[in-house]
Formats: sequence, structure tokens, C-alpha cells
Amino acid sequence: MNSLNKLTTQVVRPRFVADLGFYQELKRRVQQCVEQHKVSRREFRALHVKTVVMLCWFVLSYVLLVFVAANVWQALASSLSLALAIAGIGFNIQHDANHGAYSDRPILNRTLGFSLDLLGASSYVWHYKHNILHHTYTNLSRWDDDIDLGFFGRLSPAQRRRPIYRVQQYYLWLVYGFLGPKWHFVDDFVNIIQGRIGRSQFRRPKGWELIGLIGGKLAFVTIAFLVPLIKHSFWQIGLFYAITWFIAGGVVGVVFQLAHCVEGPIFPILPSDARIQSSWAVHQVQSTVNFAPRNKFLTWYLGGLNHQIEHHLFPSLPHVHYSRISKEVRAVCAEFGVRYFAHDSMFRAIVSHFQWLRRMGKCTDSAVTCPLQACDL
Repeated sequence: MNSLNKLTTQVVRPRFVADLGFYQELKRRVQQCVEQHKVSRREFRALHVKTVVMLCWFVLSYVLLVFVAANVWQALASSLSLALAIAGIGFNIQHDANHGAYSDRPILNRTLGFSLDLLGASSYVWHYKHNILHHTYTNLSRWDDDIDLGFFGRLSPAQRRRPIYRVQQYYLWLVYGFLGPKWHFVDDFVNIIQGRIGRSQFRRPKGWELIGLIGGKLAFVTIAFLVPLIKHSFWQIGLFYAITWFIAGGVVGVVFQLAHCVEGPIFPILPSDARIQSSWAVHQVQSTVNFAPRNKFLTWYLGGLNHQIEHHLFPSLPHVHYSRISKEVRAVCAEFGVRYFAHDSMFRAIVSHFQWLRRMGKCTDSAVTCPLQACDL
């Protein structure tokens, strides 16, 4: 809570009503489940092996692209492989680590969390933007930066509608591909210069934090642009940087949108007193959707992020627990009358995202009063 108080000092931050036993019961039942089914050495070994696999996948793909590929088709194949490895590191390594969920040792979490910096995005800014704002004010426009696409699209009823959004269900899939360069060269710098993310102020990095941020950016530039100059011209480097990160950004962008910006989750419009009419835990469940929960390959590759409800309720829990605790979470939700929703497959979630984009593009009411039922399909 101290981080939140420091984060929002000039505006009234949204407030949740008190928990009436839902979250307490969730924590009790989940704690029992975790203690009963403690992560075995084999599961931890599998988690560590996956980390090695993802990092080796990245290094091998990078070497093939930069030093081995002898023609365009080999370069394109290597670029695709590198993009999927980048997304895999984001889903599995940096995400758990920056939530403090990878290990009980803070130094190991911090070290592996720095993998995000090596991929070009600041883990320092991520902490505020994702861990604090997104995980607290999920789907609240101007507070959850993850649903703010600026001029390019409309993901929430509280956001302004523009005529071009009538076709956003077609073009936004391409916009997601530019998330990488936006993180690398725009967002982190703008946020730090302004000292603000959306409506929320945050502390600019100082000392070792600033050194780590700058060092991460320099390391990324070295890996992405300077080392390839050994064998390639700058235009070739720029072209395959664009191809690789267009794929990686598209994969990461779509996966995160499927958890919140689909039909089903709530997008509350804040009243003048900024009081949300639900507790924090209830809000997390009702603003989040799981997808393909029984798909073992997706669960492995996405680091459990297809179980977003469980992740939002227990972000500091290693993702190997998500599938196991989902039955308990679903049961408690049923007992307290809290809607728990999951798409059976990733395809159904993608279709739902398409339909949500279309709904938000067609809604003609004002951004302040637009209810979901007024948005005709």
C-alpha cells in the first residue's frame, strides 16, 4: 500500500469497498491447496529446465539469424524462432521474476527479472505500470495503462470513440505488432520524463535503479543493433529487427488482450467519488477471463498466463500452481456468487476479442455514460 500511496499523490485514486469474506476464504482454500500439493522437486526442476530451454532457444535463434543464415528464407525462419523465444522469455521468466514469484530468493528474482531489460523494456517501469497499476486497477480507463492504446484504438466504454474505430477489429491486430519498438524507444522514456503513467505519478529511478535502467537499454541496443553490424548492413539489421519484434509484439499483445479485452469482463466507469462498488478481489475476478485452461502446451509456453484469474488473485505465486488452484478459485467464486469465466480455447478467446473490438468501435454513446448493453453488435 505504501507504493500505491507514493504512486498517486495529486489525484484521488479509485477505492474498493471492503472485502466481505470472499478474499479471506480464497486465501484460506488456496493456501490449503498449496500446502497439500507442495511443488515437488521435479516440478521446480521442470521450471528451471524451462528457463534454460527458453534462454538457449533465444541464444540459438539469435546466432542463427545474425551469424549463420545464408539467405532470406533462413533469415525469416530464424527471425520467427527468435520472436517466439522472446515472447516465451517474457511469459515465463521475466513475468514470474518481476512479480517475485520465480523464487523465494529476491536476488534471483531481480536477476532473472532483468531479462526484460535485455529485451529492451525497463523492468523498473514495468513494476509500476504492470505490478501496481494493472494489477490493482484492472480495466479502469486512465488507471490501467494496459488498456490505453491512445489514438489507435478503443478498448473500454470509458474511452473516447472516433469514427475510425468502426474498423479497429481489423487493423488493431497489426498495431499490436508495434508494441516492441514502442516499449523500446517511446514509453519508458516518456514515462520517466513525465514521472507519470496515465493519471498516476511514480518515483523516477535514482542511483542503482537509474544505472540498471540505462545499462539495460544500452545492453539491448548492443544486442539488437551493434553486434549484428559485424556481418550486416544497417538496413538489413533494421528490417529484421522490425520483422522479429513485429511478431513478438503481436504475440505478447494478443495474449494479454485475451485476458481482459473480450466479452465478459467488466469495465467500470468511475463515479465522482472514485469508489468502485466491489472489493479488490471481486473486481479482479470480474475484470479478467481465462482461456484454454486445459491446453497443456499453451499453459507451458504462456507460463500459465491463460489462467489469468488465478494470476491476478495471487500474482506472487509461481505459475506452476495456477492449474492446481483453479478448481478452488472456481468453487469459492460459485459459493460467493462471483462470476468466473473462461473460454474453452484460444480460438474462442480470439473471436471474443474481435467481437469486443467491434462493439467498442460501434458504440455511439458518450465515453462517460456508454453502458455495455448500448453497444450493438
